[in-house]
Amino acid sequence: MNAGIDAGMLRLARLGRLSAISCLTQGPTFAAHGPELRDLDLDRGVHLNLTEALGNAAQAAVMPLPALIARAYAGRLDDTWLDEQLVRQFDAFESVMGRAPDYVDGHQHVHQLPGVLGRLQCLLQRRYGQRAPWLRYTAPGMQEGIPLRESAKARLIGALGAGAVARVARREGWRTNRRLLGVYDLQGGPRRYAGLLQHWLNNARDGDLLMCHPALPGAGDALARQRAAEYEVLARPELGDWMRLNGVRVARPS
Repeated sequence: MNAGIDAGMLRLARLGRLSAISCLTQGPTFAAHGPELRDLDLDRGVHLNLTEALGNAAQAAVMPLPALIARAYAGRLDDTWLDEQLVRQFDAFESVMGRAPDYVDGHQHVHQLPGVLGRLQCLLQRRYGQRAPWLRYTAPGMQEGIPLRESAKARLIGALGAGAVARVARREGWRTNRRLLGVYDLQGGPRRYAGLLQHWLNNARDGDLLMCHPALPGAGDALARQRAAEYEVLARPELGDWMRLNGVRVARPS
């Protein structure tokens, strides 16, 4: 999305704190910084974007998330528009990375919406056949110790499409993560994030995916302060102790 986010993710990856990095292929820095992911031991995925005007996406007909959700559930999304968006973003990923993605997820979880998921399924079948990437599954993991506001948001995200992803994955024999952790309101600074992270680590089970949004300070987007807070916590040496205490390790989902 921007240089500060890219740098934060790359540093954490080299510290062994990340198992996967999702790529906004339309972002202005992807072509410059994407190649740095090639030699890292992690999964690289397409972060499907239909809502954010970034770089070349500013010329595309992206729409606000509420409008996209409403159109998706009303069955009013344009298949031609969706196909153009998908092909453009997968082409951009493969052009920079020189390979197929390990997985697919969505900016604001758009990959799981009705209509979007169907067109994504068609593209993956056509493009990759039996070697399709794994899909991010948004059903929430255990919520023990998580405040009501955060757990409600996690359940809402799952309700918007986790069941459909599970059905597609079973039918096609595609892989997913087990459950999703890391959902919160993206506020509160490092102290609050550290508290939530310790609960997520305690709740984690084999195959769960813990989502994060780190960046170096001064990343320059609307979430810059909280992104920097996440980076600070995820880079701390004591995170290794927290993981060991909870029997958690960072492992590539693939």
